[in-house]
Parts: sequence; C-alpha cells; structure tokens
Amino acid sequence: MDGRIKGFVDFLNGAHSPYHAAAQLCTMLEGAGYTCLQEQENWTLESGGKYYLCHGGSAVVAFRIPEQTPTGFMISASHSDRPAFQVKENLELTGKYTRLATEGYGGMLMSTWLDRPLSIAGRVLVETKQGIRQQLVDIDRDLLLIPNVAIHMNRTANEGMKFNPAVDTLPLMGGAGDEGKLAKVLEELSGGKILGHDLYMYLRQQASVWGLEEEYISAPALDDLACAWCCTQGFLQAKPSKAVSVLCVFDNEEVGSASYQGADSSLLRDVLKRICKASQVDYRCMLSQSMMVSADNAHALHPNHPEFSDAANAPVVNEGVALKFTAQKKYTTDGYSAAVFRSICEKAKVLVQNYYNRADLRGGSTLGNLSQTQVTVPAVDIGLPQLAMHSSFETAGVKDVGYLLDAMTAFYGTAILRSGNDEFTVE
Repeated sequence: MDGRIKGFVDFLNGAHSPYHAAAQLCTMLEGAGYTCLQEQENWTLESGGKYYLCHGGSAVVAFRIPEQTPTGFMISASHSDRPAFQVKENLELTGKYTRLATEGYGGMLMSTWLDRPLSIAGRVLVETKQGIRQQLVDIDRDLLLIPNVAIHMNRTANEGMKFNPAVDTLPLMGGAGDEGKLAKVLEELSGGKILGHDLYMYLRQQASVWGLEEEYISAPALDDLACAWCCTQGFLQAKPSKAVSVLCVFDNEEVGSASYQGADSSLLRDVLKRICKASQVDYRCMLSQSMMVSADNAHALHPNHPEFSDAANAPVVNEGVALKFTAQKKYTTDGYSAAVFRSICEKAKVLVQNYYNRADLRGGSTLGNLSQTQVTVPAVDIGLPQLAMHSSFETAGVKDVGYLLDAMTAFYGTAILRSGNDEFTVE
C-alpha cells in the first residue's frame, strides 16, 4: 500500500460522522499552515495568505490568495455526509430489550446495515460555565447491531424484502432495565450536560484494500469522502496559480443541501464576496474567469449487472475519473467545462471516462447545480467510479484515487484567462 492510499485509509477510518470528517480536514489545513478565520470577525487577508473556516461543525471552506492580483476563482465542491441512521432526541426504546431510536438519513441500501457491529459518532452541544460548547463524540467500541429475522420466520426473505425504518432497522443495544445508560455514556464522553446533539450510527468495519493486485478499496462513506479527501490533498499539493484556489466541503448533500451547512446555502457566495472585498477586486469580474469542479462519485459498470448502465458511457473501476453528463442538467457539465477539465487532465496524464445514466433510469443529483444557484460559474461534475453506492460498505478503485488526486492537483495549479466571450486560455 503506497503512502497516498495509506493516508486515505487513515482518513476514512477516523471519519465516522460528517463532523469528524470536517475536523480531520481542518487538521490537515492547519498542518499545512492555513489560518483559521472566524465568521463573526472582520477579515484582513494578505497576498499569498492561506485561510480556512469550519462552518456549522461539518462544512469546511479553505482558500489561498495569490501573490499578484487574482484573476478568478478555481473552486471544488464535495460533501462530508453519507446515508446513515440518525439518532433521535429521546435515545432509547425500552421493553424486553433496549433499542436505539433512529431515523433514516438519505437514500441508503438498508439491508447492508443488518447483522454488523455498529456504533455512534457525531457532535453534542454541552453546557459549560463559559457557555455552550460543541464536542465531538465517538463511542469507539461495538455497541449496536440490527438483527435480521431468521429465514425460518420469514420464508420469503430471499425473494425481496421491503424495509420499514420504524420497525425493521431499529438497532439492539441492551436488555431490559438498561434505560438511561447510553445517555450516561455520552455525558461521560462529552464531560458535561448535553443540551443538543447530531449523532449518527456508523459501521465498525474499517477500510479495506483488497483484490488480486490490491486494486480495490472498500469502506463506509466513499461517497463522498473519497472526493473530499482527494480535493483537499490536491488543494494542498498544487503549485501556485494566478487564481484564488477555493476548497469547499459541504454537508447535507444526501438530503438536498438546503441547510446551514449545505451547498444550497449562501456560504460559498458569502466567502467569495468577502475575499473580493478584502482583496479589492470586483466580484463579477472574478466570476467571469472562474470554474467549479463538483466532485461526487459516479456509478461504475457493475460486474454482474451491466444492464443498469448506458452501454457506451459506463465508467469502469480503475480506468480513470468519471466525467458526468445529463441532458436534464442534474449535472453541470457542458461542452465548455468538459473541454477545460479534459485539457487539464490531459496535461496531468490523468485518464478520464464519460458517465451518463441509462436514458430510461433516473439518476441522482449532486452539488454543482445547487451551488450554481448561489454562485454562477462554469462547472463540471466528476467523481470516482464506484460500486454499491449508498451501501454501508462501498467499493472503488485504488488507481482512481490517484487519478482524482492528480486531477485536482493540476486543477488547482491552473487559472482561466478570457480574451473575449468565446476565447480563453487555461494556464
């Protein structure tokens, strides 16, 4: 396992919630010399300065300003969340057993969560003498399990199962008389009285690199932590350019992005305007020479079910970054943005594949078209080709992680310069 993949695996194994993922990204940025900005303060930004902010605990925006007058923005957008079960405020359901009260978050493959060791991670808001403090918590042990119904009791289970999240997916965590114990565990971890929480179940299984040539990687939340990590590493490793490099990792993409931390909020627009004000450049002029990469994984050709893919436009695992298209504009890619991205990848010797949904199958949405309602710039949708999207344990290609990292390193080392409405250079 090379160093880059080991770093990626370590990140995945610690990112048990969107809040933990964001905290790790902030640690990477601080280690690279980025200064943390406070949103409630006025910003004084310097030429050559490197900055970041953590918004709502689960969204991260980082940027660096070139030494010379900036020409535009080069932006990436990915997300920190994943389909999971969120813990309700009243934690427990009691009776003959003690179960955890949960609700589904996002569109998950529910069957993949059954009969596996699970636990809880996220954030709690704790009362202190100084005020209310946010605290990350992770119960780092096998705590929960959602037991299947035996085949003897459900003889038709292998013919197809419809899951009711109010009944079938409630996890077991204790016996009769265990009421209140989980709340005590959380308070001990957080060190105070809990006033609120955002907690999620997570799979205890760690990331695995496997295959005859160790060519595959499987882990929880590859959609979209793979893109979040690759974009961050590319952002940090890129050479300086004439543009302002901007890294965005949003939350809540899996439930529509219409949140305080989501891509449909004003967060990115507000940050870009504050950069322009501090740098004394015009916001609209900057946008005219900008580009966004919306980085969210794509469905790979399935080895057992190729019929679910478009025969001519189905990316294969380990054969390059997927460039995503749709006539319905659920993805932002058009001829212009595809040409720019392909040009950057060609120079970086990064393989690129095309992705379309089958015309008679509805695909998902992502971040780019939502971000464009707030910040209107040319954008391209890309991602790692992956298998079992929205399973509790997803699969992608080791080579593709390297391709995406190299692509984003090249993207962030680039600027777009326009000489007319239809003429531009990428340098």
